[in-house]
Parts: sequence; C-alpha cells; structure tokens
Amino acid sequence: MATQKNALVTGANKGIGLETARRLAAMGYKVWLGARDPERGETAAQALRDEGLDVEWLALDVASDDSAAGAAKAVAARVPGLDVLVNNAGIAPGYVDALGPDGRYERPPSREDVADMKATFDVNLFGPVRVTQAFLPLLLASSAARIVMVSSYLGSLARAAGNSQSPNVMGYGSSKTALNAIMLAFARELAPRGVMVNAAAPGYTATDLNAHRGGRTVQQAAEVIVRLATLEPGGPTGGYFDENGQLPW
Repeated sequence: MATQKNALVTGANKGIGLETARRLAAMGYKVWLGARDPERGETAAQALRDEGLDVEWLALDVASDDSAAGAAKAVAARVPGLDVLVNNAGIAPGYVDALGPDGRYERPPSREDVADMKATFDVNLFGPVRVTQAFLPLLLASSAARIVMVSSYLGSLARAAGNSQSPNVMGYGSSKTALNAIMLAFARELAPRGVMVNAAAPGYTATDLNAHRGGRTVQQAAEVIVRLATLEPGGPTGGYFDENGQLPW
C-alpha cells in the first residue's frame, strides 16, 4: 500500500487556494489548509472533511517568521515529509477600491501607496520565501517534492510591455514579477535534489481579491496549479506557466 502523500496550500480558506486544496485532497493527498484566521480556516477544513476529504487546518500567517516556523514544526510532528507546497496566499490592498464602474483598474503608479506596496510584498513575495525556507527540511524528506508559486499574468514584464490594455497595477504586478524570480532561484538550487519548482498564472479569476470581477472560475484557475503540483519525474522546473503552456517572462 502506497504511503499517503502530504500537501500544504497557503491562503487556502477561500478562493483558488480552497479549490486547490479540494482538488489535491480528492487525488488522495492529506492536505494541510494554511490560513491565519482560526475560525475561517477550521470552517473551510471542516467543509472539505464533510466531502470525505482528508484536510486539516494549519495555523499559518505567511507574513510572520514565527508563524511559518511554528507551522513547519507542527507538521513535522505529524508526518515525515511534505510532498507538495503551494504558495498561494496573496493580497492586493487597494485594488478593489481602484476599480471603476466598468471594472477597469484606475489607480496610476504615481498614486500607489508605498505602505500598501510594502504589505503586498510582505505577503506575496516574502511570504513564499518564509514558508519555503521553513518547510524545506520536510520537502527534502520527500522523494519527489513539488513547489508551486501562484503568480499572475500581471507578473509578466513582456505582457506588460507589449499590451497597452493590460492593467497597470504596479504594487501587485511587481510583487508577482519578483515572485517569478524567487521561483527561479529556488528551482536552480533544488533541481539537483529532485524538487521541481514552478510558477502558475491562474488567470483573472472571480475571487474576493477583485470583488469577484474576474471572468474565470476557481475550478478553471486551480487546473494549472494542480498540474504543476503533481508533475511526474522528468517534468519542467523553473518555468512560468498557465494552463496552455509556458508564458513569457
């Protein structure tokens, strides 16, 4: 009998993270549902358990060094290794407030708030670094670990430079561009250890992040994330993908 695999999804109490947790659990993984709020985290985990899935809430605030270390210690006390890490947690302060009546983003870079940008980077960029570093011993204990950084089309410099219609969201977009660089750095380090690290662009999905203005469902968005989280040996590493293939940096 095969040993059950373990997965951690951060920011998983709602939206794309919750759907990713559901999909991985349905594939037979024990899923640690990372969320900082106890009530929301446990409610989400219980909803998935009610579907017959093996899901447990894990207290995890990706903006806190101590929380990331504590979460890794809690998981290490229960399982010998971690097979999948999905760094999904993300924020976009002020994004919804900057949407016009037609749903277009209307705040130019010259009016972006630096405090909002710092908060965005702390969660969207430094959060994945904290969590990946904290859980690295558990990931290396797996025979074939997979790490997915949940990026965005807005992280693509090529798309921004070549598409005047692309939303000019400086703080959030640049945090995802930097996340792509972080992904590549980890991929280069961990490739010799058999760990595959990739970035996923789920597309403009209807979630709380954008007041549900996105045109895609969480089911569609989770597709590329789950695919990268469950790559067979010999698959890609150090890549930036949507469901249709590799994206331009």
